[in-house]
Amino acid sequence: SVAGYADVAKRIIDLAVFGAAQNRSHRRLADFTDTIGNRVSGSHDLEMAIKYMYNAFAQDGLDVHVEPVKIPHWVRGEESAEMIAPRAKRLAILGLGSSVGTPPEGIEAEVLVVQSFEELKHRASEAIARIVVFNQPFVSYGETVAYRAYGASEAAKVGAVATLIRSITPFSINSPHTGWQDYQEGVKRIPSACITVEDAELMWRMAQRGQRIVVRLSMGAKTLPDADSFNTVAEITGWQHPEQVVLLSGHLDSWDVGQGAMDDGGGAMISWEALSLIKDLGLRPRRTMRTVLWTAEEQGGVGAQQYYDLHKVNRSNFDLVMESDLGTFTPVALQFTGSVAAQKIMAEVVKLLAPINTTTLETHGEGTDISPWMKAGVPGASLHVADSRYFWFHHSEGDTMTVQDPHDMNLCSALWAVVAYVVADLEDMLPR
Repeated sequence: SVAGYADVAKRIIDLAVFGAAQNRSHRRLADFTDTIGNRVSGSHDLEMAIKYMYNAFAQDGLDVHVEPVKIPHWVRGEESAEMIAPRAKRLAILGLGSSVGTPPEGIEAEVLVVQSFEELKHRASEAIARIVVFNQPFVSYGETVAYRAYGASEAAKVGAVATLIRSITPFSINSPHTGWQDYQEGVKRIPSACITVEDAELMWRMAQRGQRIVVRLSMGAKTLPDADSFNTVAEITGWQHPEQVVLLSGHLDSWDVGQGAMDDGGGAMISWEALSLIKDLGLRPRRTMRTVLWTAEEQGGVGAQQYYDLHKVNRSNFDLVMESDLGTFTPVALQFTGSVAAQKIMAEVVKLLAPINTTTLETHGEGTDISPWMKAGVPGASLHVADSRYFWFHHSEGDTMTVQDPHDMNLCSALWAVVAYVVADLEDMLPR
């Protein structure tokens, strides 16, 4: 029974939180991000990151290999924006992934400020030859991110020459936030960048007063041919059913700002740490525990989709897929997607986490990289943490080691290791 794992769960937790492995995942993350820095899809830095982790896994005594994939290669280039009228002011911007650049001389145009896609439709005639500024309120990341994703195409449909979008964040200290954006098929591609909450609100107030706003935008962004990359895989082979797999994961790529410590260095490190804890305790589960560090998640789960396409023929052997990509702050629960019968088992598994007070099982495991598996009926799990500050730093220069806490990472590592090990060692696979 699951309850029989209480002692081994406590040993894992003690090692991670109080023992020799205390603060190890945080130290590993600092070493990694300080050495490599940020690592955007297609970059030399991402190649270096993959080599670094391959060597780190090997030195840790884990079975390690890489699996080749093709990934997008977008380059930011030099970029700047300034307001010319009603007064001169430099605007902090971050071009959005996949955006085209401006002509070499830049774009200088009058601004139309709107607060929603609806307002843009109502004022479509005013958008022609303008730079559209979106000053949408932040409701939630899931809802508001539509402006980042589709703002450029919606503005282009009504004749705009560029778009500047209020950063998708609830909190700002003049910090622009980047991210991927999607051009719609058959719609003219116009340059798109995020501006700060402060500057979006400033231009909105000016527009409300009827002041004429002019902005000069210069972006050197370009898309190069797809690059070669790898998903990085480390595992502890199961003693009884080596072909059956519990998969833990985080993504190794990041945006080209900050250090990518929170998004998703933390998720990658606790997915390594979980294997290290099991190995350090001399444990070997019945099934294989496999850690995958995905490449090009930020471009829409590109590496993960290719991994799924390659391995889906064996999907009946994938017992549980896990992903951590919403921060490694204080853990509060495990999120899980699976059958009612599987939920009952997982509710028992999280009871083993009583020593760290994270015994709650919530519905809906989530993660861009594991979603193809969950759609195919494979049980999926994700980490729910106290993430109120996650989007303060997300995709910005603020995503650095400073936002990470060693004790929180110990707790996340303990939870991740206990869940993965116990599920991998149960008599039977989780019922579909």
